[in-house]
Parts: sequence; C-alpha cells; structure tokens
Amino acid sequence: MAIELKDLTKRADNYSQWYNDLVVKADLAEQSPVRGCMIIKPYGYAIWERMQQTLDAMFKETGVQNAYFPLLIPKSFLCKEAEHVEGFAKECAVVTHYRLKNDPNGNGVVVDPEARLEEELIIRPTSETIIWNTYRNWITSYRDLPILCNQWANVMRWEMRTRMFLRTSEFLWQEGHTAHATRDEAEAKAREMLEVYATFAEKYLAVPVIRGVKSANERFAGAIDTYTIEAMMQDGKALQSGTSHFLGQNFAKAFDVTFINRENKPEYVWATSWGVSTRLMGAMIMCHSDDNGLVLPPHIAPIHVVIVPIYKNADQLAAITEKVEPIISRLREMGIRVKYDAADNRRPGFKFADYELKGVPVRLAIGARDIEHGTVELMRRDTLEKQVEPIDGIAEFIRDLLEDIQKNIYVKASERRAAMTRNVDTYDQFKEEIEKGGFLMCHWDGTTETEERIKAETKATIRCIPLDAPQEEGVDMITGKPSHRRVIFARNY
Repeated sequence: MAIELKDLTKRADNYSQWYNDLVVKADLAEQSPVRGCMIIKPYGYAIWERMQQTLDAMFKETGVQNAYFPLLIPKSFLCKEAEHVEGFAKECAVVTHYRLKNDPNGNGVVVDPEARLEEELIIRPTSETIIWNTYRNWITSYRDLPILCNQWANVMRWEMRTRMFLRTSEFLWQEGHTAHATRDEAEAKAREMLEVYATFAEKYLAVPVIRGVKSANERFAGAIDTYTIEAMMQDGKALQSGTSHFLGQNFAKAFDVTFINRENKPEYVWATSWGVSTRLMGAMIMCHSDDNGLVLPPHIAPIHVVIVPIYKNADQLAAITEKVEPIISRLREMGIRVKYDAADNRRPGFKFADYELKGVPVRLAIGARDIEHGTVELMRRDTLEKQVEPIDGIAEFIRDLLEDIQKNIYVKASERRAAMTRNVDTYDQFKEEIEKGGFLMCHWDGTTETEERIKAETKATIRCIPLDAPQEEGVDMITGKPSHRRVIFARNY
C-alpha cells in the first residue's frame, strides 16, 4: 500500500469527494458491478461486525431474540397495507421469472418466457409484511405475547442517488419486529429501542444524537409514530441514524392478526418495528474523520493499538519481539485488540501512513534504541500527538488512553454540534442561516403545507421534534400561527 493513499481530497475543498475517497482508500468498501451496490471489504466488515456484536448483545438484554425471515415477499403482501405500499412502491425490485436459458439466436443467456412466476415476488425493502403474515400463525392468545424478534439481514431499495454506506440499493441492517397485547406496551418498546440506539451511538460510536419524533410527513410508511436519532456531520448536514416505529394495529389489521385478551375478547395486536443499518458506518466516518483518514472511536475499532518494530536486521527484530510479546499478552488480557506488524513487506513509514489512514486509535513504534532506554514512542490518532512513554506499565497506560480518546472524540463532536445549532425566528433569517449548515431550531405551525413549502424553497426538512424540547410559546416563521415548541430543521443526507 503506497503512502500516496493518504492524499485525500480535503474536507474544505469538497466534503463529499473527501468522504468517497476515504471509504475507498481506507479499504472499507468499493463499488459493485451492480449500480448502487457496494462490496464491503474485510476491514470495513470488521468494523460492521463490532457494531453488530455490540448491538446484538444490547438487544438481547431487552429480551429480544433473533430469527430469520425470507428474502422474497409475495407482491400481494405489500398491497395489504396501503400506506406501506405507497411508501415503498417506487423502490421495489421485482422477481418475475425463475429460469434462464440459452438464446437460440446466439445472444447468450436470456430469460425463459415459459418460466414466469404465477405471482411476482418482491426482494424485501423491509419485512413488516412477511413477518406479520407469519405472526398470524404464532398468536392466538395474550399468553403468546409479547413476541420480540429481530433479524440481521440485507434489504433492497432501488435508490436513484447512492453513496457507499450512506445510501445504497442493497444494504445490511437489523430489523426488529415486536408484537404486544396493549398500546402502552408497544409504545414503551418503541421508545426503549430508540434509547438503545441512542446509547449505542453515543457510548460506542462517540456520535452525539438528538432523540426525537418525526413529523407526520417524515414518518415511516404505515407507522403511527416514528422515533428517530439524528446526528450532525462535520459539514453541518443531518443524518438520520436510527428509527423506531410505533405501528399501532395497522399491520395486525392488514394481516388479520388477532388475539384473545384477558377479558376473553378478540383484539388486534399492537406492533413496533425498528432498525439501524450500515448507514451508521457513514455516520461514524463523517462525524469524526479528518484529512489524514479515518478516526475510529476505540469502543468500536477492530484494532485498538498497532505496534510497529523499527529494526535493521533479524537480531534487532528478535530482541524487539522478545520485549513486545509480554506487552501484547498483557493488552489482550485486558481485552485490548492489538496487532504486531513485524512483516518486512513495507517500510515503517508506509505502515505509519496506512494505520493512520485506517484510524487505528493508538500506534506504538519501538526500535533498538527504545529498548536501551526502556521507552516506546506512542501516537494517538485523534490528535496526532506523539509522546515517549516508559515500556514498564505501557499496557495500563494504553488502556486508560483509549478511554481518554473515546471521550475526547465524543466531546469534540458534541461541541461542534452545539456551535452549529442556533435558534431562528424569521424566514429571511432561516434562508440565510440554512446556507451555513447546522441545526436550526424553529417554531412550526404543525402543518404539512408549511413543512413542504420550506423543503421546496430551501431543501431543508424537519429532522425531528426533540423529545426533550421544552415548552416555549412562539409563532411559525412563515404563517404566524402559534407554536408551543421548537423543532429541528436541517439539510440532510
């Protein structure tokens, strides 16, 4: 890997190109031959695995169990919930035939017209319909509830404008689907899972998020309420980073899923669904990384610390390795993921550039002179600061440093968001401030008409109504109608 891989487009020059460069040059992903799809490379998938494992454990702590449902959904299922089909119809990939054959005219392989499916199948854009058709067979009584299922899967949404991790036609995600006996239980579950997402984003990804509820215009197709976590990227744009939906009884009614309640009366089941995807990778990259490459929060980094030996001959390498092996063992005992890169395929400078580009939180360099002095050179990726530390106790020093790096990354992102969040009270001011990016806190009259006008004229949308928004009397900046709290407007990815 050549050192020129560090030559990224600068964020200040072209933020979007910087992001695209970084995803490719840091070995996270590359474009697929299929338009809008991506190939996730081993280093990128290692980060996703860390996210997946952490979230999976958090889900299970709430009582959720994993299951798996089919990739293909009968088209008739999507038609049963009117809002749902309207929301996803334009993004659906449809399977119409089940066989190919050789073209007798010598034009390669063609679809066999005699192998048309009796009913067309949809490659799942989301799984509410197939799951609620299944739940009808699982639920008869309140004793069967709640059902708390999650699946880790891929979905397909035929996106027109794609960007790796942020928005692709096929992406990896998890989707939770729960069934409850009461409205209160379902609403509580939707809010609980939103908090799981927020905790994960802040504690592990070091991405500060705002917990909120979507406006009617922005909510999930078929939901009564959509709860969201919204993050701010370095360029001031918002990124919806996770959603949890209270579905009410809409899907239960569409698929006739009823149960006998405690009063021995039939009732429709109450539902939630919730999901996060590989978009979280994009959130983490865009929130923290710099012109030198990735900056990974230690709680999610595949490698916490890389140790690079500096040597001239085999004897020096053997001496360094002997000194380093107890450090590696101690680090691993403490649960720290460490890599010792003693390969002779690249000079140390190339290795330094590579691991800096890939965002490894801590780098140690140790040579023969360091062994003589009992020291090691350490660099922390978040600040690029170098320091010399004693070899004795270095494992414990790194353990504490990793937590400091995690905290520093989060604080930096929080301070940036605070600096780019401001109150706006007039539409003229709004149109001026939205060009600067960031979150604009504005009064809104609650109507879709006003929301749509602002979107059409400024490309800004209501990201959410914050759950902790204080009561504050005011007036809508366009209509002058009364408002009781501010909402967040921003341009978004």
